[in-house]
Amino acid sequence: MRERVVLKWGGGLITEKDQMKTVRTDILDLLAEQLHACLEEGLDVLLVHGAGSFGHLKAKKYRLAEGFLPEVEFHPLSQHEAVTEVRQDMLELNQHVVEALTRRDISAVALPPHQWARGTGPHFEGDLAFFEQAPKGIVMVTFGDVVDCESPREFGILSGDDLVKRMADEINGVERLVFAMGGVEGVLASPPSDKNPSPELLSELTPNDVFVGEHQTNMDVTGGIGLKVARGFEALEAGVEVWLVSGEIGCRVQEACMGLPVVGTQLILS
Repeated sequence: MRERVVLKWGGGLITEKDQMKTVRTDILDLLAEQLHACLEEGLDVLLVHGAGSFGHLKAKKYRLAEGFLPEVEFHPLSQHEAVTEVRQDMLELNQHVVEALTRRDISAVALPPHQWARGTGPHFEGDLAFFEQAPKGIVMVTFGDVVDCESPREFGILSGDDLVKRMADEINGVERLVFAMGGVEGVLASPPSDKNPSPELLSELTPNDVFVGEHQTNMDVTGGIGLKVARGFEALEAGVEVWLVSGEIGCRVQEACMGLPVVGTQLILS
């Protein structure tokens, strides 16, 4: 059976979180180089990326995660217009991702969720067969997106963290799920602060451990580090190894994907 890894590039890693539609090209190139090394070692990669400043800021302003709100007036766009714009913005970000892969001679196929998925949360409707049946060496790419929902909600945000959980659970041969993050080396015991600028990195995390994750409520509409950890433990229970590592330092993403010793946080059941 082919050995596969599900890899999530965080939106806050590949974009400037507080600058509308700004890509971190140097980071994308670093990540693509490491992904290429994984392919060279015979590892298949299923890639999911976040939205960062291409999706979260506008989605937050127009409350897209809440679905259609007919009683609320929005300006200058309507919610439905904002849905269209966010989808276009995500396609634009995805194009940057695919171009970074192409620069490393990686063959990639993008599957935008609004074209094949419906509903939000871990029980969204959508056929993962395209990912399962991908030819060896072809990187299938998808991302967090605004998808259609049943009336009266009409639309909502399908998180990349829910996507990776389902892929890890349902696609044959997945050995590991790796979250590549920006700004942190893994799960920290507490968020950095003036009093504690370098909080403890938790090298292992169990379901009973307590940590205080930083959730950027002014931008993030999909749950932040808490959702990653929750979905990670669900994947772990399905027999998939789960790591959260920095996507900015060295080759840590590559090392985690290949099952090598790496600095970061590994989820364990006990």
